[in-house]
Amino acid sequence: MAKTPKEPKEPKEIEGKLIAVEGLDGSGKSTQIRLLKRWLELEGYKVFFTEWNSSDLVRQATRKGKKKKLLTPTTFSLIHATDFADRYERQILPLLKGGYIVLADRYVYTAFARDSVRGCDKEWLRKLYKFARKPDITYFFEVPLDVALNRILEGRPTLKYHEAGMDMNFSKDPYESFKIFQGKIYEEYGRIFKEFPAERVNATLPSEQQQANMRDIVKKHINLSDFKLRAQKGGKI
Repeated sequence: MAKTPKEPKEPKEIEGKLIAVEGLDGSGKSTQIRLLKRWLELEGYKVFFTEWNSSDLVRQATRKGKKKKLLTPTTFSLIHATDFADRYERQILPLLKGGYIVLADRYVYTAFARDSVRGCDKEWLRKLYKFARKPDITYFFEVPLDVALNRILEGRPTLKYHEAGMDMNFSKDPYESFKIFQGKIYEEYGRIFKEFPAERVNATLPSEQQQANMRDIVKKHINLSDFKLRAQKGGKI
């Protein structure tokens, strides 16, 4: 009888650190993590940036499925999980082992929020992403729902079908559907970050203050002097 393959084990000690940002569209998280990346690079640290739904392996399949509206909530979830797994195994984990500070614009919590709103079982989702290590720091950008919606709707003349949650039949009007969809995600994020630890960022503050707060949190949780020494010596210290 064939033995069931065991999940690969990560080393107990990983030299790098993983920082993730989460929040609604329009919360400003992407802008802030890119500012954080630039700051760390200028300070001389080895930094790698990754973002949600960006794997070359599944990009074409995702685009085709969305265009033809073939994706059920489960297949939509599994495609994003495949995208994440590819980036995790080829980029995130190897670079963490190499002593990099890895910055992730969205992490598994995006799947927990969006896919559960689309009807996927929450326990199944957590098992699906069980292989992913927890971030050393997770920032959750808190912003009133109406503020986030206004920021998005002011900047986009049209909304994409899945972006607006039109596949869920909340409303035939894409803007109304988008508001309902984002509202449900907003509520789900509130539940998720009672379950998982996160650093709250007040996304209504001036951009400079948000960035200063994020840098203070990094300095508090990560011994940056070790990372600078590694970067200078080209590896472990």
